[in-house]
Amino acid sequence: MLDVIARSQRGRICKYSKGEKCIVTPYVMKNVEGECSDPVYISTDENGRTLHFMGDILNLDTKIMSTESSGYEVPIYSSNKISMVRLPLSEKEVFPSETEVVVICNAFELKKDARKIVKTVIDIRNKVGYNVLILMPGIVDASTLALYSYMGIDVFDDSVVRATGINGILSIPEGKIISEDDATDKNLLALNIECSKVHDFILGGRLRELVDQRAPSSPLSVAVLRIFDDDGYVYQEEGCSTVGCKFSCNTLQSLKRPEVLRYRKMVMERYKKPKHKRVLLLLPCSAKKPYHLSKTHKRLSSAIHTANHDALVHEVIITSPLGIVPRELDIFFPPKSYDIPVTGQWMLEEKQFIREMLTHLIEQGYDRVISHLGKDAELIEGLCEMTDTVLEDPLSSASLKNLDETLKEATKGMNIVDYSVDRKETVRSVMNFQFGAEIADAVMDDDTFCVGKFPYWKIMRNNIQLGMLTEERGMISMTIDGAKILAEHNYHVVEMTDFELSGSLFAIGVKNADPSIRIGDEAVVTFNGEVKAIGVAMMSGKEMKDLNRGIAVKIRHRIK
Repeated sequence: MLDVIARSQRGRICKYSKGEKCIVTPYVMKNVEGECSDPVYISTDENGRTLHFMGDILNLDTKIMSTESSGYEVPIYSSNKISMVRLPLSEKEVFPSETEVVVICNAFELKKDARKIVKTVIDIRNKVGYNVLILMPGIVDASTLALYSYMGIDVFDDSVVRATGINGILSIPEGKIISEDDATDKNLLALNIECSKVHDFILGGRLRELVDQRAPSSPLSVAVLRIFDDDGYVYQEEGCSTVGCKFSCNTLQSLKRPEVLRYRKMVMERYKKPKHKRVLLLLPCSAKKPYHLSKTHKRLSSAIHTANHDALVHEVIITSPLGIVPRELDIFFPPKSYDIPVTGQWMLEEKQFIREMLTHLIEQGYDRVISHLGKDAELIEGLCEMTDTVLEDPLSSASLKNLDETLKEATKGMNIVDYSVDRKETVRSVMNFQFGAEIADAVMDDDTFCVGKFPYWKIMRNNIQLGMLTEERGMISMTIDGAKILAEHNYHVVEMTDFELSGSLFAIGVKNADPSIRIGDEAVVTFNGEVKAIGVAMMSGKEMKDLNRGIAVKIRHRIK
């Protein structure tokens, strides 16, 4: 029986139990001679190698451990919910439905081919789903454990570090060092310490940062991560939460983190500027997030919000790794959570996506574009005609005064927009980003209005609250009445089985779920087409269908 205890994108901590025995992943099996008291291990004796898995004994014979080029044809072997497979895996082969553990017996061959290991892990996980442990012996050392755990492998063994240690190679998380002595004991210690670190980083929701630190230890790991980010984006994004903790983007490869790429894609594909905003104001980012709480942006605000012309001004922050962040999205994840080294130097890739995203936004139509970026104005040079308001540095008194005067001049003669209109249309843009245009139009009809002050806006219709934007959650949370609108458009619906819902909805009670649901999303719980509850998804939609344990939806409101 499998319980997922914690997740960090595709990396996860699972408790797998069978009778009285259990293991917690990521788990590293020992290779021993004779017997061992561990619940899972590999033994070697005169009969060869044997996998001991919680009382089950499976022979790792010559054929199933042989290389792909050996010519052997070995079908999937299954026994007591454990399926053993030898690569290459045929697309036609199907794992038995009762499978709980998949063992890739000749996984050691994947160490030679970065593209093959990425494809294999993705293919296997997509075949077996979330409710299965993937065991791959012969591939991991201290420098790759974080990476392979991040990809979704659950169980490893220590054979690689034993072999390198015997050959006088010290294998530590930072790389390999030639040693004059047998380094086996040091290698085993390093591997076990690293496994504990991976566990902690998953609990903290920051496994990717550890991966970014470890990958440069070898060319192969760099290649695997690059290919995994490129070819495996869809696979990664499925397990990527829409909420999260603070994280750092300290390497070039971190620009391709799945949550960062998803944000940029959503801005390009979903985001529409508030239609009444006629002056685009480009602002620098700040170290403190969300931006509106920083001293930098509070000082900028003092020059922007000097009169009711501010409703015509659209504030957009220019930053890496996100590209552009409209002010109304600065409480969303990842804008409110990222950190990045600030040197004043911009890499070509950063310049490219910033210019592409800003061009897309400008094409939505503004009367004027004003830049208050200072030295960073070089990033957007030549995109369109714009006014630069920085005289010394962006926060100098002279620059702030010039910004104030320029905004007043730019909006002179324009029809002033009432703040009630400003709120409603800005919330529509937020809903477009979070839910898509269809839902935004359905919620924000002629009878809908918004009250409150950013970042706390209530969405009302006929004095009934449909939802609310909050800084704490960093997105719009819907009420039961709002959930009914989502359900009418079949948006993020989770169909429950026939029982009385008294608390959170557990995976065992899920009959069906929208596969587009991500952890942290709004999820509407229904039964026979009738809305029963609304809450926050604690699993992806596919996990809700695959898993038998754990909270699927943390309920916020339910119909009693």
